[in-house]
Amino acid sequence: MGFFYEKVNNQLKPTIPSKSPTKESNEKQILKTNLQENIKTVKDTLGESTDIIIREIRIGKEGVLKAGIMYTDGLSDAPSIQHFIMESLMLEIKDTNIESELRPSPNLMNTLKDFAMTVGELKEFTHFDELFLSLLSGDVIILIEGYSEGLIIGNKRWAERGVTESTTQTVIRGPREAFSENIRINTALIRRKIKDPQLWMESRIIGKRTKTNIAVMYIKGIANDDIVEELRLRLDRIDIDGILESGNIEELIQDSQISTFPTVYNSERPDVVAAAILEGRVAILIDGTPFVLTVPALFVQFFQSSEDYSQRADLTSLVRILRFFSFGISLLAPALFIAATTFHHEMIPTALLINLAAQREGVPFPAFIEALIMEITFEILREAGLRMPRAIGSAMSIVGAFVIGTAAVEAGMISAAMVIVVSITAIASFVSPTYDMAMSVRILRFLFMGLAASFGLFGVTVGLIALILHLCSLRSFGIPYMYPIAPFNISGQKDTFIRVPIWKMFTRPHLISQKNIKRQQNPISAKPEPDK
Repeated sequence: MGFFYEKVNNQLKPTIPSKSPTKESNEKQILKTNLQENIKTVKDTLGESTDIIIREIRIGKEGVLKAGIMYTDGLSDAPSIQHFIMESLMLEIKDTNIESELRPSPNLMNTLKDFAMTVGELKEFTHFDELFLSLLSGDVIILIEGYSEGLIIGNKRWAERGVTESTTQTVIRGPREAFSENIRINTALIRRKIKDPQLWMESRIIGKRTKTNIAVMYIKGIANDDIVEELRLRLDRIDIDGILESGNIEELIQDSQISTFPTVYNSERPDVVAAAILEGRVAILIDGTPFVLTVPALFVQFFQSSEDYSQRADLTSLVRILRFFSFGISLLAPALFIAATTFHHEMIPTALLINLAAQREGVPFPAFIEALIMEITFEILREAGLRMPRAIGSAMSIVGAFVIGTAAVEAGMISAAMVIVVSITAIASFVSPTYDMAMSVRILRFLFMGLAASFGLFGVTVGLIALILHLCSLRSFGIPYMYPIAPFNISGQKDTFIRVPIWKMFTRPHLISQKNIKRQQNPISAKPEPDK
């Protein structure tokens, strides 16, 4: 894909392939003074593409000067081109004395910009690479005979999805708006929530073929400068043909290439991204996708929902503890059941053990194979429900799970207890507010099932120790992944397993924002003294 890795100090580091000298020379090709030659170069480069509209006109008194107008059909606003560009050039300056191409005027471009073009965004250019990038992005290009400069007029307009409700991170109470595929709409949604002049935005173009617009947003004075600089370096060293989704950027800038746990957070909710920026994180917006990335990402962040800050603190704390408990169930429930029924019968109450033994009397498979069959079956049903049409997808997955589970028990292939354990595990995996963390648990669940089937609870214990060590070794842009649990931070516990009332959250996360830590004044100390 144009982006490679080499092993340096036992770590995978991206390397940038050398650019072709031929391509470099083409990118630096400048415009000519001959209009027909410039138009021919455009047509030849674009292969006479039928969606590229090229119109040659004459401007000035008696039409003494030739000009060319170019735009991409479907990406530009055609009515605006007719009303604000063509009318200005062909009618409003029709009686104006403009020198012919035989005597080019150095002030003509300034005259057109200052007096003729009734548009907002307008700039000059001299190279063909600027022409093609702007033309294929929806801008209008104006070339004039006798001049080696042209004008780029911002006139983008294409069919797009508006601001709708979030479908992946739904809430009962809170804002309902979600990002769209237009990067300008997404930056505006964040600007609408954070009206701070220190909210800075840096733009980049990544992808040699797609020329995808990337925006980096952070609050100067709150965000850690080291994190911002590290993000710049990781983005700048990307050399790839195309970026089509935020997942492409996430995979290229994440810290660990082999860990199942996500080290970059993504969200389609503007309020979530705005809250992350206020904490000192950096947002990465990619044109063409409704998901915005934020870094650094911590383990506890994937258990926090935007609704946590819209409800009362006591209710939120209860729900958050339930999320962590559900995480443990979805990760360990099948493994613990396999270990108990295979190796540790003494841990099961006698009455329950007798019932389990009676259920398994006609089952031909061991507990591990039972759990493996049920887990794989449920994963197939889950994926089928996601890919099928919405009208029947959810109903199909529910009916399929019920029918298959009941039929398997009646046929004597699976015990009823195993169906219950797998069902509870599946339901618990949906409690996670983020899809990425649920995917990590789905992968690790099979590993723990294998350890339980091989070594019992000893295998599960060793697996847990290895998992904790792995989590503690992870970093997200230099920040420990398990912060504020490890390293332990007392102030950070206010928004980890529980959430204290907002009026008690005086500071931002210390390791993320190391400059402007104070978030609010102490309401008790800030009270005015009573009148004497």
